[in-house]
Amino acid sequence: MTTERIDEVVQRAEQLFRDLEFRSVRKWKDETGGLAVGYMPIYIPTELLHAQGVLAVGILGGGDELEIIRGDAYYQSYICHIPRSTIELGLNGALDCLDGMLFPAICDVIRNLSGMWKMQFPDKLVRYLDVPQDFDPEIGGRFWRFELEELARELTARGARPYDAEALRESITLHNRNRAIVRELYALRQREPWKVPTHELYLIQRAGLVIPPEEFEQVLVEYRDAVRADQVRTPKDQARVLLTGSFCEQPPFGLIKTLERSGCYIVDDDFVQVHRWIVRDVETTGDPLQNLVMAFLEDSIESPTRYIAERAKGQDLVDRVAASGAEGVLFCAPSFCDPALLDQPMAVAAIEKAGIPWTAFKYAENNGQFQVIREQAGTFSDSIKLWSGEVAV
Repeated sequence: MTTERIDEVVQRAEQLFRDLEFRSVRKWKDETGGLAVGYMPIYIPTELLHAQGVLAVGILGGGDELEIIRGDAYYQSYICHIPRSTIELGLNGALDCLDGMLFPAICDVIRNLSGMWKMQFPDKLVRYLDVPQDFDPEIGGRFWRFELEELARELTARGARPYDAEALRESITLHNRNRAIVRELYALRQREPWKVPTHELYLIQRAGLVIPPEEFEQVLVEYRDAVRADQVRTPKDQARVLLTGSFCEQPPFGLIKTLERSGCYIVDDDFVQVHRWIVRDVETTGDPLQNLVMAFLEDSIESPTRYIAERAKGQDLVDRVAASGAEGVLFCAPSFCDPALLDQPMAVAAIEKAGIPWTAFKYAENNGQFQVIREQAGTFSDSIKLWSGEVAV
């Protein structure tokens, strides 16, 4: 019975994940009359949007089920795939339900996409959300607060509720609960990865991108309680691996399942980072907007898109391997992803110095054939199980 409960939650999440017409967003708008604003990966302050009555909708490209007809005409062949599918979703009407789009600072490609969006959809709210790279509260903190205040004003001008400190405090509390449950699920997967398959956890997180946070909390609780109670799933002799490089353009869903079938337990990853960008609860006392600012400055994860001043590049990855009990690292990055691929040599140097096995491959979100990757990952898993302690490349 418990497995049936898990299947029901996961199937509902998969329906939301595969819905490229965003029916759940359209339904929410019909029922509430509120604004829906899309955002690209990796992080935006969803608490602020929610506090102003806005549904924040994560747009992570079109995956492998969207035929690109016009999107390729807007971009060169030597950049990643996510801007092509995103502009395709805009041009084919799938994103007509959105009242605007936010483009957080990730790379030059996303900056270019924000400009393209302004030209193609001049009546929509379009904002490139720049983030601080100086983490001094008096410099980067003041800059980030100004950005958030400007965003709140722009949302209000478009019809959202005016900024209210108490509403933001309540929204932070709700998002804290959701982040805490996501952390619980990641911790449970590290302890018992057979109970929380990564493809299921991925679908649950993707569902949270297109539904209100209150509804997402219900999904998280139901899935967590079901997998905790499950006594049917049993462990297999698989290698424990950490997957890194997929923070923006997401891998095809079939690739995630392929890696699991190849003999890998993925015990840590960087999928859907908006749910885990802030690593601790955001403070709820005092000025809630300033609390959001300080959380970004002091409690954000390390990322190729975020400046790291004092720690050596790659040390965080070494620490995550130790914390997760991973036996090796899969560098799994989108083709032409500058942030991931420029960071990779430094990360490789760090994990090689620590004696951690690794292998690397690239993908595009619309890949449909995974046999070569399956063989590579399967060989890597076998090498870990047979010759643990030696570096496999």
